[in-house]
Amino acid sequence: MKKKVVLLGSTGSIGKQVLDVIDWNRDKYEIMGLSANTNIELLRQQIHKYRPEKVAVVDESKGRKLKRLLDGKTEVLIGNEGMEDIIDERADIIFISVVGITALKPVIKSIKLGKRIALANKEAIVTAGGIIKKLQREHNGEIIPVDSEHCAIFQCIRQEKQGNVERLILTASGGPFFGKTTKELMTVSVEEALKHPNWSMGKKITIDSATLMNKGLEIIEASWLFGVPWNKIDVVIHPQSIIHSMVEYIDKSIIAQLGVSDMRLPISFALGYPDRKINRVKRLDLVEVGKLEFFKPDRTTFKALDYAYKALQIGGTMPTVLNAANEVAVDLFLKRKIKFTEIYEIIEGQMKRHVPVFNPSIEDIINIDRQIRNNLL
Repeated sequence: MKKKVVLLGSTGSIGKQVLDVIDWNRDKYEIMGLSANTNIELLRQQIHKYRPEKVAVVDESKGRKLKRLLDGKTEVLIGNEGMEDIIDERADIIFISVVGITALKPVIKSIKLGKRIALANKEAIVTAGGIIKKLQREHNGEIIPVDSEHCAIFQCIRQEKQGNVERLILTASGGPFFGKTTKELMTVSVEEALKHPNWSMGKKITIDSATLMNKGLEIIEASWLFGVPWNKIDVVIHPQSIIHSMVEYIDKSIIAQLGVSDMRLPISFALGYPDRKINRVKRLDLVEVGKLEFFKPDRTTFKALDYAYKALQIGGTMPTVLNAANEVAVDLFLKRKIKFTEIYEIIEGQMKRHVPVFNPSIEDIINIDRQIRNNLL
């Protein structure tokens, strides 16, 4: 029997790769629902190919336009509420690849339905990790991480007892500016920041990789996903992006997961889990790679790591502030309204001014997220 899939963010970089993997296994998966933000041209092509029951378009004017273009066989829902509404209790897998805190409510709804979530979004767990983990326990919801680093840790840690884990080692490519100084970063362009050396990703996550905030968010996410405190999560720069992350155990053994730099590997794992599916990803040739290098991150120049550790240590709504300030700052940089280094200044300023709320509700998180954005816009 085919697994029924709802895919949020089907027109983005990850979403398109999810559909690649599904195309390799059309006899195993059926698309029930798709969502997009504004790209209704591509969404229309996907509707024609996969014939989902429902789709959602976040942008209201684009959603109304798509309704006029379709034959009526696929229902079109509009807005963030529409994206939540296509999450169907009949689905087997909810694949969430939308960017930012927008994913929070869809994640919560999916968990309350007791669904398996293939999660390619950091911000939901970063901002509301405690709430999400509590709901998981109450509703038996399941999260399979899709980020290459967390998917790697998930695979390395699967059969081990929690007490056997000594530390998690997240690998980072270093992004396009590895080795640069703060002075050099002050003049980098948007185009330079978007030239990631190894991965093909969306704009926001590519800028996060350049600032190392992507890794900072992953530190917080890893702590919640695997129940490991901040002081047992390390980051190393690994320019080749072959080792996707490692787990060290109390006996000093280290288990790593390796593979080529292709997001379709963790996507395939998440869709097929607990089974592994044959895919068309390139085989890793270590002789061709030649060498694997590791370096200590420059936390003085790339301040995002320290901000993330601090937010995780403080807890409460501080990670919400970190995330919201970063989302706004990255958007301002992409619009050429601020310099690259001002991303750090904006985040630090908002964190210094914030008085955290501990044991926050979802409403607290949403309100504080909104307040930070209003402060900066």
